[in-house]
Amino acid sequence: MTNSTTTYHFDGQIGVYHGKVRDVYTLTEKRLVMVASDRISAFDHILPKGIPFKGQVLNQVATYFLDATKDIVPNWLIATPDPSVSIGHSCEPIRVEMVIRGYLAGHAAREYKAGKRELCGVNLPEGLIENDRLPSPIITPAVKAEEGHDEDISREDILLHGHVSQEVYEKMELYTRKLFQRGTEMAFKQGLILVDTKYEFGLLDGEVILIDEIHTPDSSRYFYAEGYEERQALGQEQKQLSKEFVRQWLIENGFQGLDGQEIPTMPDEFVKVISERYIELYEKITGHDFVKSDTENIQERIFNNVQRYLQQEIG
Repeated sequence: MTNSTTTYHFDGQIGVYHGKVRDVYTLTEKRLVMVASDRISAFDHILPKGIPFKGQVLNQVATYFLDATKDIVPNWLIATPDPSVSIGHSCEPIRVEMVIRGYLAGHAAREYKAGKRELCGVNLPEGLIENDRLPSPIITPAVKAEEGHDEDISREDILLHGHVSQEVYEKMELYTRKLFQRGTEMAFKQGLILVDTKYEFGLLDGEVILIDEIHTPDSSRYFYAEGYEERQALGQEQKQLSKEFVRQWLIENGFQGLDGQEIPTMPDEFVKVISERYIELYEKITGHDFVKSDTENIQERIFNNVQRYLQQEIG
């Protein structure tokens, strides 16, 4: 059983927002209950089938990294009362997504292949091939869209159009580089390369806070370090742990999120493969065995665990 849709009403709830893959319940006293669903999205579209244990993987990987980086930047997390749920501070979200890339992969590689040598105001050198390591990590921000695709934007345009103040942006930029460095080091210890990722920030009482998830397979791309150089030298595809293989399957089946394109339905065998890949990433990146939670009555389990936590808080 998958956790693809939620319709809870928790104690103190004053609002709910259903995102692409997360359902966010707003409580009183500036708190959020974030339920990581088993929905999966690609090209900014929700795919028809849920992925078993995906929500649990995302939530537990994010928790692992939020705990491991709170010395760098304060974050929104307060507690994780259920394997698929985080409770944290409600912040004012900053509508600029901080994307950082250490390698020419994914969207950046597609833009480069199309002939572009500048991405979000950052110049890229000639002669790169897909998945090459960049001379140094580059930040390629995106403006968060209310719906549809997020849009690439340069640092200069962010400041010119007043999306955030220069002081806040510079702090986000500093945090982004430090977080990416920490994530890179942690991945390397596990035999992985953190290729690219994104961070989201918010304001809590005027302070810049790290929000949402970090270093999960939904927000990041990982290569296996072993054999990377050899595969690159031979022009072979890199072995990776990320959602990119889902995007590639969609592209091969005629879908890139463009107008008029119909989302193909994934066969059950491919859904199983995706689930296994998510679990593999959890185990690889954390070094811990993944313990599958009981999914027989997953909706009831989540509700009861959250309610129990909230009532204990009050008591």
